[in-house]
Amino acid sequence: MGAVRTRTGRRRAVPWVVVGLWIAALVLLGPLAGKFAGVQQNRAVDYLPDSADSTQVARIQDELPGGESTDLVLVYHRGGGLTDADRRTAAEQIAEVRGAYDLAGEPRGVPSKDGSTLMYPVSSTQPGQDEEARDAFVDGVRDIAEGGGGLTVEVGGPGALNTDMNKVFETLDATLLFATLGVVTVLLVLIYRSPFLWLVPLAVAGVAAAVAMAAGYGLHELFDVTVTGQSGGVMTVLVLGAGTDYALLIVSRYREELRRHERPYDAMRAALRGCGPAVLASSGTVAAGLLCLLAADLNSSSGMGPVGMVGVLAALVAMTTLLPAVLVLLGRRVFWPLIPAFGSEPKARRSLFAAMGTSATRRPAAVLAGGGVLLGALALGTLNLSGSIKQEDSFTERPESITAMQTLAREYPERSSRPLTVIAPDGEAEAVLERARATDGVAEAVPGRSGAGWTEIAVFATAPPETPAETRTVEALRAALDPEGAYVGGPSAQQIDLAASEARDRKVIVPLVLAAVFVILVGLLRSLVAPLLLLVAVVAVWGAALGIGGLVFGPVLGFGGTDPGLGLLSFVFLVALGVDYGIFLMHRMREESVRGAEPEAAALTALRTTGGVIASAGVVLAATFAVLTTLPMVGLVELGFVIAVGVLLDTFLVRTYLVTTASVLLKRRMWWPGRLSRAPRRTPATRDEPVSAHAP
Repeated sequence: MGAVRTRTGRRRAVPWVVVGLWIAALVLLGPLAGKFAGVQQNRAVDYLPDSADSTQVARIQDELPGGESTDLVLVYHRGGGLTDADRRTAAEQIAEVRGAYDLAGEPRGVPSKDGSTLMYPVSSTQPGQDEEARDAFVDGVRDIAEGGGGLTVEVGGPGALNTDMNKVFETLDATLLFATLGVVTVLLVLIYRSPFLWLVPLAVAGVAAAVAMAAGYGLHELFDVTVTGQSGGVMTVLVLGAGTDYALLIVSRYREELRRHERPYDAMRAALRGCGPAVLASSGTVAAGLLCLLAADLNSSSGMGPVGMVGVLAALVAMTTLLPAVLVLLGRRVFWPLIPAFGSEPKARRSLFAAMGTSATRRPAAVLAGGGVLLGALALGTLNLSGSIKQEDSFTERPESITAMQTLAREYPERSSRPLTVIAPDGEAEAVLERARATDGVAEAVPGRSGAGWTEIAVFATAPPETPAETRTVEALRAALDPEGAYVGGPSAQQIDLAASEARDRKVIVPLVLAAVFVILVGLLRSLVAPLLLLVAVVAVWGAALGIGGLVFGPVLGFGGTDPGLGLLSFVFLVALGVDYGIFLMHRMREESVRGAEPEAAALTALRTTGGVIASAGVVLAATFAVLTTLPMVGLVELGFVIAVGVLLDTFLVRTYLVTTASVLLKRRMWWPGRLSRAPRRTPATRDEPVSAHAP
């Protein structure tokens, strides 16, 4: 009796100890989590690859006198032609800007040929690399440059564009967090049908998000990992989406075990033993897939790898320690009004997923072929994906910097309003200047600052920014100036380097992700065929989701292009996250096969018992990524749309029909070359199973 009392006391103490440790961790890590937003870097150079010409230009510019410059263009425009009063207004406002800020050189007005527009390029090194100072400079210039009476005044240029992007990212974290929490709350209330239960996984997910932000801040400070607004937003979605998925699986299995065990502690131990391997393998595939991004040449992608990984691991640790502890302490009453009583049977009802599985197994070959044809047809939509999106099309609601860029492109068709930046060694500066002026596609080349052994040259192309003609000019300049040791950069060159790096990263990272996920699946399922089936399925889903995007982005949403990183990032997330549901299904299928069930029976039992959980988890994850589509950045809208559509396809088509029918057709060959592929038939072990998969 004394030993029994000791074990009982230990059972009661363990959950309290776990909760206490988490409270202590929050106290220690909370201040660090608050600093996460402050280390996010959203300059173009923070996204660029280290080896790119444009990156070298940006770094050398930091060493020139005054450091990094903030370049603006003030655009004065009147549809019927500028008046003398308009020109005086422009001159007065430029003088006021000169008096308020330390400018690099005397701003010179450049009129358009039809006399309707006057642009003043303005540059200052006063703000330096301080983002707040740069934004304050841009906002100050905008306060001075005001139109009226038919005169429009717009402040554009790279500096203004960066400020407008910063304003978007400043509100992104809070907007994304609260919107995602709202969506998850609604879905959990509908899934659990309990006024209390939904609070538990949601609160634990919030704790995991705080820990993830603290860990992200630590990665930046200790290892100089690049943290961008994009990676920070994706991390938030991953923590809440993946964490809620793990909670759904654990709570569902816990509810099942409460009917078999009298004490909640024993039920939770059984639940974690049953679904723990699947949850660990699921998080492992996501973490491994994200870590493969470390091989990316692009700074933003390589930084997203570890930042996303700590988010997934924080969700895993919280959901496998804090969530079970809180549920055990709350006992069965947390499930009110649908409390699972010890020894009771779940309410008998027809399982939707059992019916779907049965219908699929009647003609498995036809279902599998039809599903494959459907996914292939949807993937053809990728042919409708347009080229890389221009900076002017990167916002869903165009800010002032973008409208200024469009005005300049319309009114100055004979030359680019956005210069390319050439950095040349001092000893070669004159030769580089002459070669630049002699290059096809160059309208003008003007020398600028010199210092630290380098000279800056502004080169104006004849073609508008981010057009094929300007791209040819950049390539021609690099070919002509490379022997002189010069670099060609600037905003347009940065976009070219971004696209080139994305193409390189896809070739390197896609095989790495597939290999890493395959190894984890082989270890979990102890088979070669089942992991290959799951990988083929998620790749097919990725292609179909991108194809649907191609049919929607341009024709329906009117987007002017596709973010260069969409293909790679959507692949990593859909493969890593999509395999999760395959793991949940296949792990249960293997469990049933180990007990002696025939292949078809094992597949149907696994679908019946996990179908509800997978559907709930898929809807929650798709909804969390769909929140990205509400943000004002086209790249994030496209990423959220493709992942949300892919998760839904994976949940309701691939897992339910295609994987199930493939398992039925392959029979025991599914587990080749493992022991189960050779196991003799035997009578299934007796064990009570729930009649249907209940919503967790």
